[in-house]
Amino acid sequence: MTSTVRKAVIPAAGLGTRFLPATKSQPKEMLPIVDKPAIQFAVEEAVRVGLTDILIITGRGKSAIEDHFDRDPELERFLADAGKHDLLETVRGVSELADVHYVRQREPLGLGHAVSVARNHVGSEPFAVLLPDDVMVDDSRLLRSMLDVFDQYGRSCLALKRQPGDKIARFGAVEPEHIAEGLVRVLSIVEKPPPADAPSDLASMGRYVFTAEIFDALAEITPGAGGELQLTDAIGVLLKTQTVYGRVFEKGLVDAGQPVELLRANVELALERPDLAPEFGAFLVDVVRRRGLT
Repeated sequence: MTSTVRKAVIPAAGLGTRFLPATKSQPKEMLPIVDKPAIQFAVEEAVRVGLTDILIITGRGKSAIEDHFDRDPELERFLADAGKHDLLETVRGVSELADVHYVRQREPLGLGHAVSVARNHVGSEPFAVLLPDDVMVDDSRLLRSMLDVFDQYGRSCLALKRQPGDKIARFGAVEPEHIAEGLVRVLSIVEKPPPADAPSDLASMGRYVFTAEIFDALAEITPGAGGELQLTDAIGVLLKTQTVYGRVFEKGLVDAGQPVELLRANVELALERPDLAPEFGAFLVDVVRRRGLT
């Protein structure tokens, strides 16, 4: 069944300071996970559920993202002349994934502000937001289930994952009301609470489906944590007038937002590749043995 949601927004305007100096002249969203940039995983995830109208929020120095999803006639000609037809098909496929649009966030004022600049493109339609730092390798099952929630209830839906202990302080934590298996109603949400003050261990992760009213909520908020416009604060405003649901998930998330997590993502996804796993797995075993890490 085709969802009533047609558009996806992918914020990619962050400065990537955690990855300096690698991100001094390269967008962090273009850092590779094995042989694919992180942002491509998000685009492919959206396309699998039929969201082929995609708006990427960029910023200064992010032109490599636009180049990646554009045609490269010179490279294609070289691959064709060299008889590298599999690679040619792969390269062309990237540029044909979706109808990709771009708009700049002129100042790094936070995720909430980044989403707000999508208003003219999205209009009055519902839309999905995918954060490319949170790589989902679940064949789009989570996003598809969130679209199903929207189509059933006509209301926004957040992806929620349990973050035990001190980890909850890194995320937006929700106060949930159980609706059905894996589905909650969000009663409240707070950004990066101290663990003792968190309303639950359910954290809002990098997938959202919003009604267009989120833009009005974003227009109401003032700078919060870090002096930025927090998307979490706008969700709190939206809760005053609309029900917001949460889809709880457990598996499929590969975090690529910090250097050690990007390294883990590369290892995990490389080990899922039949063409890489045998040799790379043996290498990892040898490294662990030689360094006495067992």
